[in-house]
Amino acid sequence: MFVVHGTRKFLDRVREPVSATVKQPSTALGGWYATVLFWKPQVALFVNEPTLLPVFTPLAPSATVIDRFPAAVATVLEAHGVDRAFVKHEIANVSDHQVTTTANRSVVGIMNEFTHLGRAYPSSNGAEDLMALSLWLAQTPCGPLFGTHGSPDRELAALTAQHLSS
Repeated sequence: MFVVHGTRKFLDRVREPVSATVKQPSTALGGWYATVLFWKPQVALFVNEPTLLPVFTPLAPSATVIDRFPAAVATVLEAHGVDRAFVKHEIANVSDHQVTTTANRSVVGIMNEFTHLGRAYPSSNGAEDLMALSLWLAQTPCGPLFGTHGSPDRELAALTAQHLSS
């Protein structure tokens, strides 16, 4: 099971029941935050809470964006060179999900920064560019990670290495 903390823009479009009590995620990556970017075409931006790893996916159709999200995560993890055993473990634990409101202002701030940086990314704004954008933004130094590994890609590498060694 994974938890998606959605912004109001995201929750209004996804129209899933919002849980007041949050369960503990069963994935090694933990919770995710999500918002909608009104680009052409519209995009959902998911950011992993512990690593700040960004994952973009087309929003349309919005009713299925959360169901399509695990495949997008698997693709991004593989592009980062994450061990296949870790990817399989994560995907096996995302058969169910819970949607709730945002609770971590720091992650919401990072989503805003990624949104601004994403507008500056030189691309044709096609779906194939969403992967490249995710990889590019994952190299961004993030304030909440300064005490650890500094950027989402390095934080992801450390988290996966720790999980695989235990």
